[in-house]
Amino acid sequence: MGQQFQYDDSGNTFFYFLTSFVGLIVIPATYYLWPRDQNAEQLRLKSLRRVHGRCLWYRLRLIKSQQSIIPLLKKAALLFGWAVFLFLAYKVSKLDREYQEYNPYEVLNLDPGASMTEIKKQYRLLSLKYHPDKGGDEATFMKISKAYSALTDEESRRNWETYGNPDGPRATSFGIALPAWIVDQKNSMLVLLVYGLAFMVILPVVVGTWWYRSIRYSGDQILINTTQLFMHFMYKTPNMNMKRLTMVLTAAFEFDPRSNKEATIRPTDNIEVPQLIRELGNINVKKKEPPFCYPYSLKARVLLLSHLARMEVSEDIEEDRRFVVRKSPALLQEMVNVGCQLTMMANSRGGEPRFHAPRLISIENCMKLSQMVVQGLQETKSPLLQLPHFEEEHLRYCISKKYKVRSIQDLVSLKDSDRRSMLRFLGEEKYDEVMGVLGSFPHITMDTKLQVLDDEDSNNITAGSIVTVTVTLTRKRMAHLKGIPMLPFRPVSSKQGDASKAKTKVWQNKNKGPKKAAKSKKKKLIKKKPVVQQTKAEKQKQANGNVAGNEATPTLKEDEDNASDRGSESDEAEASKDTPSERDEESDKQSDTEVDEMAADDEEEWKALQQSIQRRDRALLETKSKITHPVYSLYFPEEKQEWWWLYIADRKDQTLVSMPYHVCTLKDSEEVELKFPAPSKTGNYQYSVILRSDSYLGLDQIKPLKLEVLEAKQVLDNHPQWDIPETEEEEEDQEDSDGIEESEDEEEDND
Repeated sequence: MGQQFQYDDSGNTFFYFLTSFVGLIVIPATYYLWPRDQNAEQLRLKSLRRVHGRCLWYRLRLIKSQQSIIPLLKKAALLFGWAVFLFLAYKVSKLDREYQEYNPYEVLNLDPGASMTEIKKQYRLLSLKYHPDKGGDEATFMKISKAYSALTDEESRRNWETYGNPDGPRATSFGIALPAWIVDQKNSMLVLLVYGLAFMVILPVVVGTWWYRSIRYSGDQILINTTQLFMHFMYKTPNMNMKRLTMVLTAAFEFDPRSNKEATIRPTDNIEVPQLIRELGNINVKKKEPPFCYPYSLKARVLLLSHLARMEVSEDIEEDRRFVVRKSPALLQEMVNVGCQLTMMANSRGGEPRFHAPRLISIENCMKLSQMVVQGLQETKSPLLQLPHFEEEHLRYCISKKYKVRSIQDLVSLKDSDRRSMLRFLGEEKYDEVMGVLGSFPHITMDTKLQVLDDEDSNNITAGSIVTVTVTLTRKRMAHLKGIPMLPFRPVSSKQGDASKAKTKVWQNKNKGPKKAAKSKKKKLIKKKPVVQQTKAEKQKQANGNVAGNEATPTLKEDEDNASDRGSESDEAEASKDTPSERDEESDKQSDTEVDEMAADDEEEWKALQQSIQRRDRALLETKSKITHPVYSLYFPEEKQEWWWLYIADRKDQTLVSMPYHVCTLKDSEEVELKFPAPSKTGNYQYSVILRSDSYLGLDQIKPLKLEVLEAKQVLDNHPQWDIPETEEEEEDQEDSDGIEESEDEEEDND
């Protein structure tokens, strides 16, 4: 049976194809792209005005919602698509059906089953009417003759009944849903031009762009080159202070115009950036280590530090600064992830580690810098400056001997009469606004449950077992805590004011006294090992009750101050050398020596680690919405959601026990499981469950976690399930020995 291909001369079939194609585009696009009710956004912003009205992100969002024409363009495009779809659907509904079943009775206007006499009579009447010699239509006469033959001729009737056609089986006809004018020779050049443009230019460009972006970015839209940069410097500097951390952050390739088109280098930067450098002071401008010396890195560093200092800049610089600030929280989260990956890599090695994992202080500094960026505050500033209308000169009223208010929690727990008296420098209207903002701040309570899952005795922790700590987080507003004299779990910011006096500023090295102590402390920090690799002496001290149950738990702020002091003192000890170039050369030599000690298997582990970082976000996609509560931030240019880090640490040894879990879905309450291997030696251990905000200063919490590790149960060697030969030789030996024993038994019986 032959086949025939033909184009649609009338163009009717093409309308069916076109209608289906347009419908498949318009219907999903309307669902996903139709702008939501702008009144709803206006109402949402109006509900947030009382608390967030002074925030930079709120003012920018309000202006954008009022002036944006993108929703109108989207609506116009979608309405145009629906108009085309409805027109095509109407066109299709008016098309005649051309493909109908052939019925000779209908052609002769007879009822099915008519007699032969009626068929001949009707054929005679129609022939006289439509015969060409009588002036009739030739095509109609041919149809009548064909129908008469199908009903009177025996072979034609058999073909009609069998194949549906009096002429017998026909060639299979395939219709192409394209009008005939497309293949017309007159239009060949136009058709080829459109075809080449669509399939040889547009499609490759779209696919290439998508592929190029997919291989350059990770799941969090962070450049893979940036991730590798962070990995290099966190490996090179395990104990990273805030000053060094800021330099590494602003060296990210997201701020390089060659890697990111959003980043810009303006001609006015040669004038405005040096002016900001003079105002900021010492920011290591002369450091020659790449990429810190590159222009894009220096500009990003200056813009970030000016943001933390709350300095006013010109409009062009302000636009670039908002870009740097907006990108920083996601980059810091990536640094936390990289630090955790390196920690896991170091702890997974058997025996002595080949390199030092990033210290706990380095990872916590990343978290703290995220808080500082969101709130636009330097490290040594009081957390009270997060509130509106608070200035530096007002803090002397708060930290006076009468009130001793140095943290957000102190201000909440103060009596209302004392609070009004202390804030008398504010008017009634400003005071109410401060109280509204203070009442919106989050307060989290933590409930922990310690157990060993998949074990017969889940309450007892044995050496080497997998410990699961279930932490239940409950979020409430500070407004619910008014009148409560003390908050549960001592907050980390309870000694912020004292620390701001005692500590030196982050960007300056003024104190030269404790240099001698710095050397010994630095040595201790270097000799520390992860939790799973403690020395016997350290574990014996812990087992002998060095961490007693009634011992006072230090606050997170005190430990943080001690660790940061150790880091700053070590930096000052390094700074006491002759010249900066000598310090850089020595640090480079040390890092090069460490890198040279890595063997070939280490390089393979590095590659595996990089691949795991690239696949991490794809495996950790969450189905829950990450929209929690908007953060109150006076100087952050984008609406930031309230997220937290939750982890377990050994603050005495400055090591991570469990990897930080990024809590992004905490609206009211959430349950999080933290797992870690128990120490291999028995004894009592003192850990800490730490909750850190990524947006607020002074709201971090710590809760002690005591572990009593018991001796692991011994596995019985004579258990029948273990009596399995490992090799064929052992099996044969066992059979031979069994045969010898049987023969000996038979001889004894015979005797």
